[in-house]
Formats: sequence, C-alpha cells, structure tokens
Amino acid sequence: MRVFIVGDMEGVAGICRWEQVMGGEPLYEEGRRLYTEEINAAVRGARAAGATEIVVMDCHGAGKGWSFNSLVPELLDGGCEWVVQQNWTEYTAYLEGGVDAALFVGMHAMAGTPTGVLNHTVSGTGWRNLYFNGRVVGETGINAALCGHWGCPVAMVSGDDAVCAEGAELLGPGLTAVAVKKGLGRSSARHTSVARARALIEEGAKAALKDPGAVAPYMPERPCEIEIELAESDVAKEYGRKPGVELKDSRRVASRAPDWWSAWRQLYL
Repeated sequence: MRVFIVGDMEGVAGICRWEQVMGGEPLYEEGRRLYTEEINAAVRGARAAGATEIVVMDCHGAGKGWSFNSLVPELLDGGCEWVVQQNWTEYTAYLEGGVDAALFVGMHAMAGTPTGVLNHTVSGTGWRNLYFNGRVVGETGINAALCGHWGCPVAMVSGDDAVCAEGAELLGPGLTAVAVKKGLGRSSARHTSVARARALIEEGAKAALKDPGAVAPYMPERPCEIEIELAESDVAKEYGRKPGVELKDSRRVASRAPDWWSAWRQLYL
C-alpha cells in the first residue's frame, strides 16, 4: 500500500500563534518540532496499517528558505521519505504513479471560519474566498483536489475541530477526522496534550487505512471554474494577466479549463 502524507503547520496541537509557523521567528523552531512529531505519528499509523511506501509532502509556506521545508530532518521517522518543493502543489510524481490513500496532518480551516485556528486560504491576508465551480473551499479542498485528480482518496484529516468539520462536509462521512484542538478564535485554542494528539493521529491513520475506499477521490466537476475573491484590486490585475484567467471585477478572477488541474495550473503555477 502506497500512502501520501500531506502536512501543514497551523492545525498542529500546541500551535495557535503566527509566530510559531513563520520561518525565522523564535517560536518557529518549537512549531517545527511539534509539526514533525505529528507527521511521525501518521507515519507510524500508516506502517501499522500495512503501508509499504510512505511519502510526506510539506505544504506549509513558512517564508524564506523554510517554505515547504519546515520538517526537522533528524527527527523525521525513518519509515518515510519526504519532499521539499519549490512551489506548493508542484510535486505530483508520486501521485502520477498511483497512490492508495492520502493522510492530511495539521490542516487549518478556510479563511473566515469564526473559530478556525489561524484560519486562512493560501494567503493570510490576500485571498478572501476560493471557489471550485461555485463551491467555497479551503486548503483542504485544494490538497484533496490535487490528490483526487490522480484518483487518490483522502482517508484522514487532522487539525482543529473546525477543519475536521470542513473536511467531513467536503469529503463525506467516511472521512476519519482527528481533532487535536478546539478553536476558541483565530489565535486561541483549547489543546489536547501533544502526547495524546500524536496517539490520536497514529490511531486515526491506522483506522483510516483499513478501508481507504470509504472516501471517494475528490474531483471537482468537469469542466472546472476556479474563482478567487481577493483583498486588493492590484493583485487581481496581476492574476488577470495570466493566460486563461479572466478578471471578473476589480477583486475577482476566474480560471476555466476542461479539468481542475488544468484550471489550477494556469491560475496558480
């Protein structure tokens, strides 16, 4: 069984401040360690479920040289390999070869979620809303669509209670959702102890991979329109200059293509 673990930092137990997830901040090193150990828990659970190959992809843009490079290599479980990419969503080779299931660790809720810890979508201030064929989605939706384009289902999502609810609404009741903290606001949470959070993730990964077919691959309808509502008009103009991207009004842009991946590439990559 081939398993893809996709990680982000904001949904990790013990993290609820931007300084813990921004490269170069004093608290960032603590955040990196907390993040790496939750990834390790998912790796252990996947191995216990029978995974024969596990690849981890860091999807956290920490800034500077740490973007998509926040894992602590010497702490990372030896049972996996990991990817450092230059740009988010650019690495697809593992998915193209066929992957049985994905596990999402450390996810956060979409922008505007009232009690979503460190909630945002792609840009903490630049993107207000993101739509796939008129349906509002967050980064869980982006990562799920990336996996789903190559037929890979998302078996588990971990993070705060808000993103767990978001994931279940998008992907269905078969999703294993592991809440490791309860959001109280954008920068506050009631956390599960880190030891307990890791145990829950390990148990959740093992359980989810017993039946990865419980969740269908997430594939937005074809043809696909991706729309972004942006905070600033000048940013919208820059997107509107991309081939295949339309400037719908002063702050909204849309990319249309026969499938989600084509629409996403011409908009984002």
